[in-house]
Amino acid sequence: MLDKVLIANRGEIALRILRACKELGIKTVAVHSKADRELMHVRLADEAVCIGPASSAQSYLNIPALISAAEVTDSSAIHPGYGFLSENANFAEQVERSGFTFIGPRADTIRLMGDKVSAIEAMKAAGVPTVPGSDGPLGDDDAATLATANRIGYPVIIKAAAGGGGRGMRVVHSESQLLSSISITQNEAQAAFGDGTVYMEKFLEKPRHVEVQVLADGQGNAIHLYDRDCSLQRRHQKVLEEAPAPGIDPKARADVLEACRQACLEINYRGAGTFEFLYEDGEFFFIEMNTRVQVEHPVTEMVTGVDIVKEQLRIAAGLPLSIRQEDVKLNGHAFECRINAEDSRTFMPSPGKVTLFHAPGGLGVRMDSHLYTGYTVPPHYDSLIGKLITWGADRETALTRMRNALDELLVEGIKTNIDLQKDLVRDSHFRQGGVNIHYLEKKLAH
Repeated sequence: MLDKVLIANRGEIALRILRACKELGIKTVAVHSKADRELMHVRLADEAVCIGPASSAQSYLNIPALISAAEVTDSSAIHPGYGFLSENANFAEQVERSGFTFIGPRADTIRLMGDKVSAIEAMKAAGVPTVPGSDGPLGDDDAATLATANRIGYPVIIKAAAGGGGRGMRVVHSESQLLSSISITQNEAQAAFGDGTVYMEKFLEKPRHVEVQVLADGQGNAIHLYDRDCSLQRRHQKVLEEAPAPGIDPKARADVLEACRQACLEINYRGAGTFEFLYEDGEFFFIEMNTRVQVEHPVTEMVTGVDIVKEQLRIAAGLPLSIRQEDVKLNGHAFECRINAEDSRTFMPSPGKVTLFHAPGGLGVRMDSHLYTGYTVPPHYDSLIGKLITWGADRETALTRMRNALDELLVEGIKTNIDLQKDLVRDSHFRQGGVNIHYLEKKLAH
């Protein structure tokens, strides 16, 4: 097993990783910016190192500072969590080159899946269903581009190969808009990502966002942990998730789960990962793969009983998966509400001192948060301050528990989106299951 892990992240995910390390008897190192001295995991870690000022660029994104911190604390491995450097192939490479274990996939795998064009090509080769689109990046041949769009059928969407988080996309409804839209997206992609490569896909009108959680040890073993529905989104950012996804065609589900498992073996995947799909009219269409632990991983843990972070640590230590596919059983249903320090109506961030924090409890209730009474939420980082997760033997029980848990949750001193979440879990359409990715934004617009 690993001896000492440096946690290259902050907030609730850093605390989540620390808890998994403690369960496995692994010593922990917390790195933090000057603004984050009071984080809960910093208090609990065996060692703590300040790596720079509040700015992410000078602290959590500062690769030399992170590697220096690993060196001075004699760490054996680095866990990147999510966000920040978690999907940075250059970081993974430098970690390994410096003699540490990177807790995640190999750098070449991160690079392969980080480029949307190469990722789609790899998935096609592995038998994973993909959205009809251009075979590779769009070139300078306007006639060929127009022909490709006509073959796919309008509307189409132009996407940056290096894009993510909803950036670098443009929907085109007619041939007259196509070439100018491609040019604009290429320029935006170059400015935002340093890579102007774009590709084209069929634009699905009312899809759901369904994803498949996988674990693979890079030693010939891979499993899926079933699926999640993450369709409640605002500006491409997930707000509320559940597992398993409701109302999915059983054969389509079985096929895509096995295809994802096989794809892990095909690309020799190592670690935890998530295949993201659009699901419409009983069909799955691959959009991207996240080569890290996801914010919403707890809902999968609740319905499978598998500790995803502990498996990440075991895999990084060179151990094979501790479970086989036949050992993974679905049990009940789970929801996760993301709790953000932001106004429920305007979505403006609301940093400041938490004057009172009370986490809900009871059977089937889990709160993943770094908050405590007296903690000051800094203005420099993502507004996520916690995740409220509930489990039930069936979907309605889990949803009832979520409604009750949200009523119990108290965060005072700052504004939060708790009222929005209370509204969503009582929404009649959401309660029926299967709303599409546009539902929340249309609801908020009224």
